[in-house]
Amino acid sequence: MNRLHTTAAALLVFAIAGSGCARNKSLPTEVAPSRMTTIGVNAYLWRAALDTVSFAPLLQADANSGVIVTDWYTNPKAPGERVKLTVAILDQDLRADALRVSGSRQVNQGGTWVDAPVTAATVQKLEDIILTRARDLRRGAVRG
Repeated sequence: MNRLHTTAAALLVFAIAGSGCARNKSLPTEVAPSRMTTIGVNAYLWRAALDTVSFAPLLQADANSGVIVTDWYTNPKAPGERVKLTVAILDQDLRADALRVSGSRQVNQGGTWVDAPVTAATVQKLEDIILTRARDLRRGAVRG
């Protein structure tokens, strides 16, 4: 597992727990626009999102609609909880407001999976990881 996958998986294990599901509606927008039209959404965001959530099995990945849905993932270090992620890329430009991540979390209580809250900070951190990776991919493409 590379560093990006390890970071994302560790984030889910240690930060997804907690209360408060409110989303931070003001996202940073300092990412320079870069229009990519070979697929329905920004190719850098798409690749970065796939890279970031690749530790979990995918249920759906549609580059035209920009939607990635993972199946439930249980980290071996935390077998009593599992997470499921949905990533939506909303635009062809590489911008922070073109990305939305949502997560579901469940904990095992007596053999039954019960819904549990996901912190807004965790969702924001996953968005930041994806945006940073997308910027890195774009910088690499411009230089190379």
